Amino acid sequence: MSGVNRTLREIAEIIGGELIGDGEIKITGLDSIDTAQTGDITFADENHVAQAKNCNASAVIIPANFDGDIPANSIKSAEPKIAFAKLMEIFMPKVELPEGISNKAFIGAGSKIGFNVKIMAFAYIDRNVQIGDGAVIYPHTYIGQHAKIGADTVVYSNVTIREYCEIGARCVIHSSAVIGADGFGFTTTGGVHTKVPQIGNVVVEDDVEIGACVGIDRAAMGSTVIGHGTKIDNLVHIGHNCKIGANCLIVAQTGISGSTIVGDNVTFGGQTGTVGHIKIGGNSVYAGRSGITKNMPEGFFGSGFPVQPHGDWLRMQASMQKIPELIKRIRQLEKQIDGK
Repeated sequence: MSGVNRTLREIAEIIGGELIGDGEIKITGLDSIDTAQTGDITFADENHVAQAKNCNASAVIIPANFDGDIPANSIKSAEPKIAFAKLMEIFMPKVELPEGISNKAFIGAGSKIGFNVKIMAFAYIDRNVQIGDGAVIYPHTYIGQHAKIGADTVVYSNVTIREYCEIGARCVIHSSAVIGADGFGFTTTGGVHTKVPQIGNVVVEDDVEIGACVGIDRAAMGSTVIGHGTKIDNLVHIGHNCKIGANCLIVAQTGISGSTIVGDNVTFGGQTGTVGHIKIGGNSVYAGRSGITKNMPEGFFGSGFPVQPHGDWLRMQASMQKIPELIKRIRQLEKQIDGK
């Protein structure tokens, strides 16, 4: 489908791996072990090399330190998964994009558009927007007044980037994300909720990826910040005035409440939730559906609600499995006591 054709020797050079077998065989595609066919290359960790040896792929990328029985045509790599990802960029089918700015797009007065920018039909670029070189803006996108979009950033269809928000270079924002909606700020007097103006913005640093239908709220004052290299899955909500560190991973349906400060290299599993106004230390992992209710230290591996050390949570879950049997035994003992 991609039309790419490489010899196994060329692929070994591309990924910096050690070629084993016939370097002249042609590789025309990539696929998983289960579905690969002749012409495909796949990859395997040390636990799946035997399975890969018996699959239909023409070649397999395997761990460099694997010393067992290997497929006849292989490439040894220190990081097979990373090497395979690099090949995916090469073999990925190319999408043909229209050049330049569509005459059906709206460009507001005072906006500055960089070199080699692509802006497609029905995109609406409001007044005084800055868009860096090589950026791509898909149809039906709205970019608000005084917003800034960095070089080589891709903004997919139906994205809204509100006024004064700033997006860094090489970011990817997927369809229907909303960057800079008002934070959830209200005061309540006499049972009546009154809106507090949200006059800050959102700052997304370089190399961030934001999934579909993500909401990142603008700050009440100052900035909501997403640190460089952070990757956000679909259907995530990040509240106003949050500060998310660099290189974090935030998995689908996670909700991070307002004014939460997250360190670098934190992973939130799916459906994790936090209270607001807390600090979460860096280099930490929170398993799916964790509930974080207080300040957390660095280097923490947590699970459960309220969150606790992962090992403690596993022991608690194991104990809970025994509760039905314990109840049954208690009832039997009660019957024996009543029978006396």
